Amino acid sequence: MRIALCQINTTVGDLAGNVARVLRDARRAADAGADLAVFPELCVTGYPPQDLLDRPAFLDDVDAAVEHLAQHAPDGLALLVGAPVRNDTPVGKRLFNTALLLAEGAVQAGVSKTLLPTYDVFDEYRYFEPCPEREVIEWGGLRLGVHLCEDMWNNEEQAPYHLYAANPIDELAALGVDLFVNLSASPYATGKPTERRRLIRESCREHGVPFVYVNQVGANTELIFDGDSQVQSAAGEGLWHAPLFEEAFHVWDSEAPGDPVEVAPEDVTAEIHDALVLGVRDYVEKTGPGVFDKALVGLSGGIDSAVTCALAVEALGADRVVGVTMPSAYSSSGSVDDSRALAENLGIEFHQVSIRPAVDAFRAMLEPLFAGTDEGVAEENVQARARGVTLMAISNKFGHLLLTTGNKSEMAVGYATLYGDMSGGLAVLSDVFKTEVYRVAEHVNARAGRDLIPRTTITKPPSAELKPGQVDQDSLPPYDVLDAILERFVEQHESPAAIASETGYDLALVDRIARMVDRNEYKRRQAAPGLRVSSKAFGPGRRVPIVMQRTRINTAGQGERVEGAPAATAVDA
Repeated sequence: MRIALCQINTTVGDLAGNVARVLRDARRAADAGADLAVFPELCVTGYPPQDLLDRPAFLDDVDAAVEHLAQHAPDGLALLVGAPVRNDTPVGKRLFNTALLLAEGAVQAGVSKTLLPTYDVFDEYRYFEPCPEREVIEWGGLRLGVHLCEDMWNNEEQAPYHLYAANPIDELAALGVDLFVNLSASPYATGKPTERRRLIRESCREHGVPFVYVNQVGANTELIFDGDSQVQSAAGEGLWHAPLFEEAFHVWDSEAPGDPVEVAPEDVTAEIHDALVLGVRDYVEKTGPGVFDKALVGLSGGIDSAVTCALAVEALGADRVVGVTMPSAYSSSGSVDDSRALAENLGIEFHQVSIRPAVDAFRAMLEPLFAGTDEGVAEENVQARARGVTLMAISNKFGHLLLTTGNKSEMAVGYATLYGDMSGGLAVLSDVFKTEVYRVAEHVNARAGRDLIPRTTITKPPSAELKPGQVDQDSLPPYDVLDAILERFVEQHESPAAIASETGYDLALVDRIARMVDRNEYKRRQAAPGLRVSSKAFGPGRRVPIVMQRTRINTAGQGERVEGAPAATAVDA
């Protein structure tokens, strides 16, 4: 059988656009002599459709879209597509997440998903009923073990535990299949491509069955899908691998499978760069024509705004990015010069707007109320909020999408100002630690063959420049230390005591960082949606209470505060 792997970029809710993409690749598959074309999970609706699935009218439109696909598929070609299908029984969730085999103008077969991920960013059991049993699809002389995404992720024999009792891969193998076929909508996270390939390889070797894997590519709001579609032999050898972060098409012949191919070593920084570029591009383009004509970036002369701006230019083009620098009384001339140099290097529209008149007006307005108090964070944050008001005014006036520039390190500890530098529509770097931001900057310059991001921006100490002589390390430990602590606390869920014990960092420092993370949850809950590139990003996949007190009973039978628990509500907003 000749099988076309169709790695397409779908848009949530855009049934007409998604159907057009499926039919485009179906025609390519037919022209290439394919017998079967395989598309990603829920490709008809786009993934994740979320509460669109609660709307009966939307589901009616999905049914019509599937019928249209069946009727307009090229003659002699079968399609495997993903779509929600109604559960007609009186028990259970009202939908199944289904892979449909379309051929000869009708639905010929369907296999529904069994393992429904309901953790982190996934919430499939909210909508779908799990399929209780496996079924083999016989087509074109082959017995196809068709399954969907998570159905293959419970097969790791060496795992310390299994999330599900069922193992669809083992069950399909027991039924006797010639080929595993997986339709996926598996989002990117660092390390995920390597993990995915290893898991598929182990399944092939365990059962002696080749594997066709087709994943969605593109970004939908926070989630970025890398694609990574592939074919592996029964011996677990890679026969074809799709490029990451772009659409791809390939026809594989099961009777002439070909020789193993080499896979390039993983380059995490390059992957993060490409993922963020795709995330920005799709966020702008998929919101619809005429919604955002350009992206807007506040340029401070620092590394975060420079990297955000460079990524936006690569995503949208220099003619669709606007940079604005907003000096205050505490801004260095170097910050303004570096912002201007960046704009010139990137070839973008650039403006300088002083916020001093606005800050002076606020100070005069608040002076009677603030009289007799020491100047502090409140006055500093007036400057950040003056910049936020300025940028939002420009955004409102010209229809630009304001990109926020805060990184994961800053967002974790609350080193950001609500309604100030947190203002905007999309947080580009909110899942990228500061140390990785520097690596992305170097990657941007290396790709360009010159310093698009000025060298002085990379080498100078980071600073919010909200008071004289301020640098980030006045309030925070060095970023390599901070990021090491944050990765363990936020992404690996380790306790402050465990982190201190394993790293040698002072427990008091780790405890302080952990308390800063927890007490600033209220800020992150109000932040712009952020592009996800790690296994645990701030946003819908991380749910921590805002109002809480973490205490325990000690060995003396007395209550005490747990290390890292917030002592009080934060006021340095």
